[in-house]
Amino acid sequence: MIQFENVSKVYPEGTRALSNINLTIKDGEFICIIGLSGAGKSTLLRTVNKMHDISSGSLFVNGTDVSQCKGKSLRELRRGIGMIFQSFNLVSRISVYKNVLSGRAGFHSFWGVLFSHYSKEEKILALKNLELMGILDKAYQRADKLSGGQQQRVALARALTQDPKIILADEPTASLDPLTSKQVMDDFLKINKTFGITIIANMHHVDLSKKYATRILGIKDGQIAFDGRPEELTDEALMKIYGRSLTDNELLEK
Repeated sequence: MIQFENVSKVYPEGTRALSNINLTIKDGEFICIIGLSGAGKSTLLRTVNKMHDISSGSLFVNGTDVSQCKGKSLRELRRGIGMIFQSFNLVSRISVYKNVLSGRAGFHSFWGVLFSHYSKEEKILALKNLELMGILDKAYQRADKLSGGQQQRVALARALTQDPKIILADEPTASLDPLTSKQVMDDFLKINKTFGITIIANMHHVDLSKKYATRILGIKDGQIAFDGRPEELTDEALMKIYGRSLTDNELLEK
């Protein structure tokens, strides 16, 4: 469970990204966060694994006070939280398999990672997750030789190899075409349903959010403007989030 209690975030230059967020996310939910650029979506997401510190309030992940995490406790927190980026964040010059195996890095010392001291079980897990994502045949190719959709699947397989309870996805389909975006969202849904992993994804596709999420959060000016089921995301709700109604094309693009 993730709990935000009066959470605010103000950046050093004075920008208020989040303002008094109160939010509870239950285990196993599939949440999509929508809103305009600069609304605070990425900031909200990245406070969960402490990529961004909160300025005030309290944030708990499975009972752990995120603000108090540092050093060993921060590493332990992040082990249970996979992270997917728009830009994939793969090491381009190494193989797909080694990229996925690096999901176990948080369980090893610096030297263990440097010399690839991974167990047989960890190596098998990496290959199983590549198979789950449908790209086992790409295991020994260089990561930069894959298409964008394939690279995002590698990133998903790497996140799964952490054995996470939560996966955070920051605009995971932003650089993908519509067909590939759907395939990647299908993969997220498979992970959510098969393993019960909590998925929290920032999205710019309103239509994909409505199709895949069990719950949608709309963020405007650092505050929650909507929190409900996909079928409750009416034109009136979209007006509150975006400040106006959206055309059919914008529903696909936002």
